[in-house]
Amino acid sequence: MKAVVAVVQGQDTIKLGNALRQKGIPFTTIDSTGGFLRERNSTFMMGTPDDQLQKVLDVISANCHTRSEYVSSYPSAFDPAEFYMPRPIEVQVGGASVWILDVVHFEPL
Repeated sequence: MKAVVAVVQGQDTIKLGNALRQKGIPFTTIDSTGGFLRERNSTFMMGTPDDQLQKVLDVISANCHTRSEYVSSYPSAFDPAEFYMPRPIEVQVGGASVWILDVVHFEPL
């Protein structure tokens, strides 16, 4: 058995949740916030048999997409702030960060 933990950008949360329900894959979500851009995320947690792992990963991959976004840059602590002109920088957001963990023991209560 595997435990799958997937951190998904907020824009993909509803789409992924609906797709997992359609495929009959049980999951739990926890609202979370990204550390870099401070944007809304959801953390999906799922337990799956080893032979169903690829099915879960395929659903995540099909419903979570990377996109480009422009954000304002902030002055460095080492730069003089009085001469700082913020410029938008392009960053990649979205997709999913997925961790797959071996389950040593599972006991439904």
